[in-house]
Amino acid sequence: QVQLVESGGGLVQPGGSLRLSCGASGSIASIPAMGWYRQAPGKQRELVAGITRRGLTNYADSVKGRFTISRDNAKNMLYLQMNSLKPDDTAVYYCNADWFGINSWGRGTLVTVSS
Repeated sequence: QVQLVESGGGLVQPGGSLRLSCGASGSIASIPAMGWYRQAPGKQRELVAGITRRGLTNYADSVKGRFTISRDNAKNMLYLQMNSLKPDDTAVYYCNADWFGINSWGRGTLVTVSS
């Protein structure tokens, strides 16, 4: 399993943008699926976006058209570009790697959307 470290969170005003990054300690090229999850205070962790090794993506309905997930297998990096941010997007965002049900998680990065 690889170690995952997220970065890029912070405070942003509604309508703003942030780009989250997730660095892996080893190669991600063979990882079948990676994704971004988030957990808001008092709520369960939820999938925000996922991407397969071949680049197929899926998104939560709440972020479709605003967020874009991407992965750079050569650099062992996963990204989440977040645009048109809303207060409801406030949460801790976690990077995930999934080897056929065996999961690795980062420690998370906090995103706060507030004026």
